[in-house]
Amino acid sequence: MSKLGSIGARLHRGEISYDFIGKRKIWYGVSILITITAILGLAVRGLNMSIDFQGGAVFTTPTNMSVSIAQAESYAKDASGHEAVVQKLGNGSLRIQVAGLDTAQSDKVKQNLAKDLKLDPEKLAADLVGPSWGQQIADKAWEGLVIFMVLVVIYLAIAFEWRMAVAALVALIHDITITTGIYALVGFEVSPGTIIGLLTILGYSLYDTVVVFDSLKEQTKDITKQTRFTYSEIANRSINGTLVRSINTTVVALLPVAGLLFIGGGFLGAGDLNDISLSLFVGLAAGAYSSIFIATPLVADLKEREPAMKALTKRVMAKRAQAASEDGRATDGGDAEDAAPAVVGPRNQPSSRGRGRGRQAGKRR
Repeated sequence: MSKLGSIGARLHRGEISYDFIGKRKIWYGVSILITITAILGLAVRGLNMSIDFQGGAVFTTPTNMSVSIAQAESYAKDASGHEAVVQKLGNGSLRIQVAGLDTAQSDKVKQNLAKDLKLDPEKLAADLVGPSWGQQIADKAWEGLVIFMVLVVIYLAIAFEWRMAVAALVALIHDITITTGIYALVGFEVSPGTIIGLLTILGYSLYDTVVVFDSLKEQTKDITKQTRFTYSEIANRSINGTLVRSINTTVVALLPVAGLLFIGGGFLGAGDLNDISLSLFVGLAAGAYSSIFIATPLVADLKEREPAMKALTKRVMAKRAQAASEDGRATDGGDAEDAAPAVVGPRNQPSSRGRGRGRQAGKRR
């Protein structure tokens, strides 16, 4: 840990640096590949929407059921004629979801399902969600997401500049696409808890990006008055200066979320935790990645297109070329001086030193 702290201090002081901006084409390529994979997952498999969005019925069995998940899925499919989603809860009960059922169909499915499970129909709890309710939830989710995006762009454009707002928006869309693509590939159910998780990770991703942008804004306040660094080089210094902080906050945030996902949802069987924990886990990791490898390099690309930044880059390069030329001339002059032959032989004394020799002591005439 002390070694990590030492590296963080050296990064902050600029003693060491990793060239994130210079290798931005690599990061863009990796992000495009991941995004394409996520989009293909959404196109091919689609999202497994819960009945909160589709409408349908949820049946909950008593505790300590000896029926397996596969058997329950088969019973529910035979009883309803639809595919069913079955989750085993921590107390041993089963949660069976069947989409597309109305009230009359739900009552019939409940009777048949209770018969197959060898249960009293009164002990099989049934909850019905109408399709209009699910549509309202979906509409509210999209409405909240759009409002969040608009407010983010307005705030960043005012607090920083429009280029940073555009870069942050691209990073947020990148995080949403990757997270939803992972849901499609894994097959986890998308519930209102998933939407809550998405909005949460968007806020976290934005926080991490703003930290880097704030450092970048501070360091580039009077950038055109100097000729030591280009905008991209200062952007790279900003990333390095906040790198260890971003890693630390991301790891600390991922640890409890990993506990929810792998322990709560996996070992304890709390299936409801999977809805929110997977979106949090994937989104937190994607948000940390995008703030470092996507948002800031994209800002540098946009800023370097400005005439003032192009002129600054030319001045910086010209000064460095001049300094290199002067160093080269100094080195050549030093070599020539070192190569000059040394004077060998007797040294002639000045004639003034020989005056007065052979004279008698006394006053000078």
